[in-house]
Amino acid sequence: MRRAVCPGSFDPVTLGHIDIFQRAAAIFDELIVSVFFNPGKEKAMFSVEDRVEMLKKATAHIPNVKVTSFSGLLNEFCAREKVPFIVRGLRAFTDFEYEFQRALLIKSIDNNLETVFIMTNAKYSFVSSSGVRELATFGGCLKDLVPPCIEEHVSKHVSSKI
Repeated sequence: MRRAVCPGSFDPVTLGHIDIFQRAAAIFDELIVSVFFNPGKEKAMFSVEDRVEMLKKATAHIPNVKVTSFSGLLNEFCAREKVPFIVRGLRAFTDFEYEFQRALLIKSIDNNLETVFIMTNAKYSFVSSSGVRELATFGGCLKDLVPPCIEEHVSKHVSSKI
């Protein structure tokens, strides 16, 4: 059974993420989408638990996706889960440069891990979680940026903070 992990902050999950998940799920028997808790990163809009729940809703239509969360080193998570592949989505050249360096670092730590890059669909090339957060904070429309079930969740979350 070919298994892969697609790690990220997913704060919140976007349609670009969903596109990558669907395409990766067509390649692998099981895709683990895992929210990475990074204590050194700026304050997240949503808790890890909220992000896991949003991901479960947004990926419910993809039968071979499992949603989890983790903290610590990615290679250790992969070893615990017995996952030899890491899936990373790429939007632009700047993403490639960053992700390429990360893939080489992971490879130097664990030569058994392979990173698979999947290019985004062009219609999502400008969509990012940070952009969605900023747009939501100022009351912008999130239609066609996040799944409908997530759009409502984000809007309610933002309005409760005002």
